[in-house]
Amino acid sequence: MTLPLRKPDAPPAASGERAALLDAAERLFVAHGVAPVELGDVAAAAGLPLRAAARHFAGKDALLAGLRERFVADFCAGQRAAMERCRPGDWTGRLRAWIASGFHGYLDHAALHDVVFHDARAHDRIALQHNPVVDQLTELLQAGVEARAWVSTDPRMTAVIFFNALHAAADRVIAAGEPYERERPLRTLIGYFERSVQWWRQA
Repeated sequence: MTLPLRKPDAPPAASGERAALLDAAERLFVAHGVAPVELGDVAAAAGLPLRAAARHFAGKDALLAGLRERFVADFCAGQRAAMERCRPGDWTGRLRAWIASGFHGYLDHAALHDVVFHDARAHDRIALQHNPVVDQLTELLQAGVEARAWVSTDPRMTAVIFFNALHAAADRVIAAGEPYERERPLRTLIGYFERSVQWWRQA
């Protein structure tokens, strides 16, 4: 996942238009795919004239970028809220909360995730390094290191490995078909993360 630079907050009316356009784009892209949907279709579905849509988005690429930004912001907010429900200093609890929130969040919004990320035209290794979800996990791991809960010489690399493990585990569940059986793979994922934490403690 990548996240574009956030723009300054828009006036309320314009912000409402932008949200309505993003909501409409999400519905149409998930239902029909990106290719057949035009900016005019999104404007009509949002109940806005095309010129209003063009004020906010130059085209479908800009709409997709806006959806990616919102998806990642909501994803990170959900994980942050889950961690903040843990007691201060409960590093194991915070890590479990991050894993569970991310795992369920991915599965709950898999169709939208696939539209905004898997339909990307190019694999940009540089852009992929600027990942707010990995940033958030790196901060958690670094804080645990500073609290002497864990030992790691490279929290960022560990966060990259953990993020990709979570992503792959969710994809494996999706590939198994409906209905998703989540609890067993989630326990496996948490166990993998926690064994890594214990290994750090022993290092």
